[in-house]
Amino acid sequence: MGKVTGFKEYDREESPSRPIDERIKDYKDVHMGLDKEKLKIQGARCMECGTPFCSWGCPLGNLMPDFNDMVYKGEWKKAYERISLTSCFPEFTGRICPALCEGSCTLSYNSDAVSIKEIELGIIEEAFKNGWVKPKIPKVRTGKRIAVIGSGPAGLSAAEELNSVGHSVVVFERADKVGGLLRYGIPDFKLEKHVIDRRIDVMEKSGIEFKTSTNVGFDVSAEELLNDFDVVLLTGGSTIPRDLKVEGRENIKGVHFAVDYLKQQNMRNAGMEIKEEEITAKDKVVVVIGGGDTGSDCIGTAIRQGAKKVYQYEIMDKPPAQRDETMPWPLFPRVFKTTTSHEEGCERLFGVSTKKLEGKDGKLELLKGVQVKWEKDENGKMSMKEIEGSEFEKKVDLILIAMGFVHPQHKGIVEDLQLKLDSRGNVFTDENFMTSRENVFAAGDMRRGQSLVVWAMHEGRQSAKEIDKYLMGETSLRG
Repeated sequence: MGKVTGFKEYDREESPSRPIDERIKDYKDVHMGLDKEKLKIQGARCMECGTPFCSWGCPLGNLMPDFNDMVYKGEWKKAYERISLTSCFPEFTGRICPALCEGSCTLSYNSDAVSIKEIELGIIEEAFKNGWVKPKIPKVRTGKRIAVIGSGPAGLSAAEELNSVGHSVVVFERADKVGGLLRYGIPDFKLEKHVIDRRIDVMEKSGIEFKTSTNVGFDVSAEELLNDFDVVLLTGGSTIPRDLKVEGRENIKGVHFAVDYLKQQNMRNAGMEIKEEEITAKDKVVVVIGGGDTGSDCIGTAIRQGAKKVYQYEIMDKPPAQRDETMPWPLFPRVFKTTTSHEEGCERLFGVSTKKLEGKDGKLELLKGVQVKWEKDENGKMSMKEIEGSEFEKKVDLILIAMGFVHPQHKGIVEDLQLKLDSRGNVFTDENFMTSRENVFAAGDMRRGQSLVVWAMHEGRQSAKEIDKYLMGETSLRG
């Protein structure tokens, strides 16, 4: 422990954001970052707990007390080496992870958690700056070939791990560029795409092959893959969005899924041509339905596009401002959260249910809704009840549905392989990540359902460990 009284002497500090009137004019990262000296001070706040609940809270099991202490001591290269033991891509989680580790930090029991996310990002950026992030070229190749289907965080993590132990890995991506939802689902103001390109360049130099614009199950059959590869790993994500099933939804233009909307703006930022109907919030009244991070991403994007007014409707009650008995430490605190997009200008309403959409000549004009309340019965089950007399109407030009995803796409390779599904429509696997088909594995949201980037990375690493063990009889991968 570098600074015994650090947590008493120093306050928590987070990365400052660029001024609102400046950042809404572009799509660059909203955060400015902390300099090395400030990160050292934040590292000093870590108490080096005997039982580090931060590591328990992190799906990857990152060794936070170790690298916090190393940063405090100025041992940046050692800190990078330590975080690399458990995480393939700290530059992703350091930017877009909700920091489950900080929710479990012992300091967060009655104070402010250590700024672990800021420290993590500082470490990896220092590593890239100094050339410490180098291709991991295996000394010996095993002769085994593995096809990874999907280049999101799960697929990339699995590819990185499998390549490191000598397997030949080919990653197939149906989009024209690598990254999955990292590329097209997350706005540039949260994750600029040069961050992805920088990492992919290192991975290619390590010997990993990427095949883009290849939709497996359509452009390449499942049987072809099984003939050409020893193992197929499915990491295609949970891609079928949850729809808003209300009267008027099917017959009115102006209602779109969030990811379709976000993808288009990321394509514009990259100078790419949009061939389908363009979706824009410019000069429109926008309602975002869904209160999560994707909804927040839509808000920030709509504001940058020049929306007249942006509303966000969430069907659940407003979360509490602080922990309550439902989320005791060290569980992650699901409290009321204001993102940088919310700060930029948005009216948020909780406990709202959309009842009907109306329009003229097929064009969206009106949303009819009602306030709802949630009540718990004697068995602890929550049920929703409409509040009498709370009906309302909202004039609206564009609705963005950000209600999450239900399951992966079945049409294509999942149906071709006749894979068993679980009760939610996800690909079923055993405890070793193998599907109902021999030699076919699955990981990430495709297997566990919609989740976080950090969980996808964990799944990718774990599946790589199981695949290596399956192919070689043993494994040195940590998972």
